[in-house]
Amino acid sequence: QVHLVESGGGLVQPGGSLRLSCAASGSIFSINAMGWYRQAPGKGRELVTTVTSGGSTDYGDSVKGRFTISMDNAKNTVYLQMYSLKPEDTAVYHCNLKGISRVYGTFTSWGQGTQVTVSS
Repeated sequence: QVHLVESGGGLVQPGGSLRLSCAASGSIFSINAMGWYRQAPGKGRELVTTVTSGGSTDYGDSVKGRFTISMDNAKNTVYLQMYSLKPEDTAVYHCNLKGISRVYGTFTSWGQGTQVTVSS
């Protein structure tokens, strides 16, 4: 099994910052990419950002220039630094991992999510 543990969510005022972390553990042979998706109440899940093991990144249009993703390959951990937060960033943020397991082969794993609320 592969486990993803997210942390760092919370309540922040508009214009504030938060840093999310997601640590992966379990039967992981290699990681192809990790990333973050979010789901606001009444809406579908949308891409926030992804990063490959080689360092290539992709960002959703709504967060470009405000959010930064980074990955510590040695710790199997991905970070999401969020700046200039807006009320519309309020959502549950889910960590995602695409990798290879000696046991399961190619897999995709999701974290349970961490709540981010931007409100005054």
